[in-house]
Amino acid sequence: MAKATKKQALGRGLSALLKDPNNDIQSATDKNADKVVGHIVELDLNAIEVNPFQPRSNFNDEALLELASSIRELGVIQPITVRKMDFNRYQLVSGERRFRASKLVGLETIPAYIRIANDQESLEMALVENIQRQDLDPIEIALSYQRLIDEIQLTQEKLSDRVGKKRSTITNYLRLLRLDPIIQTGIRDGFVSMGHGRALVNIDKKQDQIDLYEKIVGDNLSVRETEKAVKNYQEGKDLSKNPNEKTKEVTPIFAKDSVDKITEYLSTKVEVKASEKGKGKITIPFHSKEDFQRLKKLLTGG
Repeated sequence: MAKATKKQALGRGLSALLKDPNNDIQSATDKNADKVVGHIVELDLNAIEVNPFQPRSNFNDEALLELASSIRELGVIQPITVRKMDFNRYQLVSGERRFRASKLVGLETIPAYIRIANDQESLEMALVENIQRQDLDPIEIALSYQRLIDEIQLTQEKLSDRVGKKRSTITNYLRLLRLDPIIQTGIRDGFVSMGHGRALVNIDKKQDQIDLYEKIVGDNLSVRETEKAVKNYQEGKDLSKNPNEKTKEVTPIFAKDSVDKITEYLSTKVEVKASEKGKGKITIPFHSKEDFQRLKKLLTGG
């Protein structure tokens, strides 16, 4: 407890240093910058503004209230990260949930790490740090990857190194952005999983994507069933049919007259089945090695 009190007192001392107009630190080379940058400082909540580069757009109200309750009891355990904007003005880089929850419980200050960064560096820090979080939904992650590519001009290879993910993983997330916005919202809201989305993205027409998405939700299709439905779609089959329903096979009219003749010729019951499109198979049973040799001789002449 004494160690925590000492650290808090140190943070307040650094906070006082930052409020001194004669010590307005603007760069890492300024006087006393080494005492502040990278250290935990108690900052006034009203001196901090929300980061416009924040990739996270969904904040679960219930989870936020739970965090607020924890902060009320234990305080802010993990400091937020901010960048210095102007004299006694800061902008969030990461920790917006902690920032919001602290405001909810009426705190006046919050422990923070101070960084000095330009807009591009701030964007990159916010995006990369948020990508590492466990509670981002797949679409938020995909959007963060896309922003790093578009606004920081990172290639997928460099992005892979920066965030510590395989390039194939990044590609799979980015492909989700090709889904219709309705389906993206469904993934964010938990109606379907990323696995469903990865299957649906193989359908080019947005309306067909939506039709199958509605079937997934309505029939509670698994990812495997969805993959099968997409395969059926690619083969020209009706999307409205259950993907697990087997294509009905019947003896085609064009073969009915020949079945009896083949059966008589081979002296064994032959089955001919075909789908509505005419694709099918002939089944010729045999009952022993000798029977097989007999059929082979009849069919091949040798």
